Amino acid sequence: MQTQLKVKLSFFNFLQYFVWGSWYVSMGPYLTNTLKFNGQEVGLAYGAFAIGSMISPFLVGLLADRYFASEKLLAVFSLIGGAVLCLLPSLKSFIPFYSTLILYCALYVPTLALGNSLALTHLKDSKTAFPRVKLWSAAGWIGGSFTLDLLLDGSLSSVQFYLAGGVSIGLALFSLMLPHTPPKKTGENISFGDMLGLDALSLMKNRQFAIFIGCMFLICIPVYFYFTMINIYLTELKWTYPLIKLSLAQVSDIVFMFFMPIMLKKFGYKKTIFLGILAWAARYYCLGESANASTLVVPLIYAAILMHGVCYDFLFIAGQLYVDDKANPKIRAACQGFIAFILWGVGAFVGTMVAGKVLKMNEITDSAGKITHDWASIWPVPAYLSVGVLIIFALFFKEPTAKPAGDAEKPT
Repeated sequence: MQTQLKVKLSFFNFLQYFVWGSWYVSMGPYLTNTLKFNGQEVGLAYGAFAIGSMISPFLVGLLADRYFASEKLLAVFSLIGGAVLCLLPSLKSFIPFYSTLILYCALYVPTLALGNSLALTHLKDSKTAFPRVKLWSAAGWIGGSFTLDLLLDGSLSSVQFYLAGGVSIGLALFSLMLPHTPPKKTGENISFGDMLGLDALSLMKNRQFAIFIGCMFLICIPVYFYFTMINIYLTELKWTYPLIKLSLAQVSDIVFMFFMPIMLKKFGYKKTIFLGILAWAARYYCLGESANASTLVVPLIYAAILMHGVCYDFLFIAGQLYVDDKANPKIRAACQGFIAFILWGVGAFVGTMVAGKVLKMNEITDSAGKITHDWASIWPVPAYLSVGVLIIFALFFKEPTAKPAGDAEKPT
């Protein structure tokens, strides 16, 4: 039964991240080159994902924990989200595009927390099995990038949204094949705080958990420089098939996902997450040097891309597992919604806003009116920010003591 479950969860993650990978990175050049949005508008557009993440805890905490089975919510959100994606190509001005993108993100982001919670509920050895299942999310992202860039040549066109929308509808149908995951709080009295999923905030009484959440918020600020800007950078360097080359990051993701259970068992959460933050600082150092280099531009950029497995897995996936360790089963879905709120919500919103402002501040307009950017001044900003978070995390976060999986830890 566990083997069949892992196959289903793996394919679900493949489809879920195929959708995300079909439009998220390619949207930047589409907005700047095709729709002619400025740097600040690009930052706002990427911030739409953050707004969706802020809504996610409400939807997960209210609906998944109390009223509806997780697999049914996944189907409904993915179906409506697919239709909204197919509407985006018809919108050419900023406000209508931005508003509709926020609506889509409010539908998509909850599926990330719901999918994680569903998997962690049914997998027996989550520390080992969950990373193995999640590696298929990287394969899905690669699939979306390859399909868009190589088969459809659509990285600068609106076809990316049709592709993502169609696969999202397929994801909706497949979600109904996932194991039944009923709400855990049926029949209980519901407070306003419960409706917002704020019961997950009870974990903030734990000092180490609060420090962890603070560091995760802070690291999101430099992290979103990469997601907002990397494809714009490669496009300005005139790289061909940039999405395919960027998908090497997901190959790295798959490789390091295999190592992460070993890292967690041997070194624990602190050292694993420390390496994840350190990798972000190193990634931005490479990108900054590439903007100044005359002969090593390509190797430095590829080095930055290939660090993705450490950057993402050792930080975000390890972080999700840490939260799962801290949560008891009754608030597990709300807690996954809470970490999504931090990683892809508040942190992403601030990160994309800061990135958008830095991008706009470093715009260079030539005599023909074409806009490029001073990348040698841009990339050091997230590098220094990452180093700052690294120091805070190293000084104040302590390795959690071992405890039975699923038990809530007492405040310290």
